[in-house]
Amino acid sequence: MENEELHIISSILAGKTERFAYFLDKYGQQVFNLIVRMTNSPEDAEELTQDSFMKAFEHLSSFNGNSSFSTWIYRIAYNTTLSALRKKTNEVLSFDERLWNTVSDTEADEALNSEDEEQIQRLQEAISRLSPDEQALVSLFYEENRPIAEIGYILHLTESNVKVKLHRIRKKLYLLMKQED
Repeated sequence: MENEELHIISSILAGKTERFAYFLDKYGQQVFNLIVRMTNSPEDAEELTQDSFMKAFEHLSSFNGNSSFSTWIYRIAYNTTLSALRKKTNEVLSFDERLWNTVSDTEADEALNSEDEEQIQRLQEAISRLSPDEQALVSLFYEENRPIAEIGYILHLTESNVKVKLHRIRKKLYLLMKQED
């Protein structure tokens, strides 16, 4: 698959620009899903998805094949979205570190792994209250099932930092869900 994509990239760089449609078709929806999770706005996500693919097209010659194209486009989309969100003023939720330490892993896991419809709705509302970078992390790991190493590359984090952030986000989601009760 990656060899096929490298061949397509070579042909695009050689002038067959219409072949870029392959990447739009293959990764467009996934990139849109990541961005809509970060922005909570389908309209903004649509525009930022277009911007991300335009940047990818413009910088296609810099794609070096060290990662998969999907990882590369995710990183572009993440950076593009983060830049756009920084221009807006967002409410930031913060919790005291001591509050997280009062929540046991078991307690958080039980609440987050519930299949109760009401609990799932509270979880979705809690996720929407996370910061854009936390939402991206949740989306990439839990929805896209991306490996920790790839998430670290996309989000400019070490693997251990990704793991720590995921652990804290689970506790933060639990606390946000409790606030809604």
